[in-house]
Amino acid sequence: MAESSFDPAQVRRAQNGDERAWNDLLRRLEPVLRGYFIKRIGKETDVDDLVQNTLMRVHEGLEDLEKPGSLKSFSMKAALFELQDYYRGRYDMRERLYDPELPPKRTTDPEDRSAHVDVEKALDVLTPKARRIMELREYGYIYREIAQMLDTTEAAVKMQVKRAFEKMRDALGVVLALLWFGL
Repeated sequence: MAESSFDPAQVRRAQNGDERAWNDLLRRLEPVLRGYFIKRIGKETDVDDLVQNTLMRVHEGLEDLEKPGSLKSFSMKAALFELQDYYRGRYDMRERLYDPELPPKRTTDPEDRSAHVDVEKALDVLTPKARRIMELREYGYIYREIAQMLDTTEAAVKMQVKRAFEKMRDALGVVLALLWFGL
């Protein structure tokens, strides 16, 4: 798709709030971005997320676009940033709330004492801020949204989650030991 296929007048209308113009531009940008990511990573499931995040970057930066005729270049630069995050490992398609160091399988067998651990006691070891972040993650908020809510950075939120898991793991370890030895 040539750069000229994105009419600068249509881009300007989109910048001025014309929803129809903007939707048309997004609809025409999507296959361009999809092709870009498929060529580079090939994983269709990851491509969907990369395309959506790139379109969000373009949407959020549209008003800063000074040259309406350069929408495609602007979009491809956003795609490049998404791809760099993906390759650097800073991009997690499926944000996880669980601690990857814990065993993946849990049992609910009544004879298994680890099934009776009080998670509230483990949460009590957290600071109010860390506990709030863990609650927001449980409600389904992603790191970026939590960072915006708490007026902090995404990296700071991720670090709080990591530290919270470490504290909870230590607290649960003590509780499990007490349960195991019947103290």
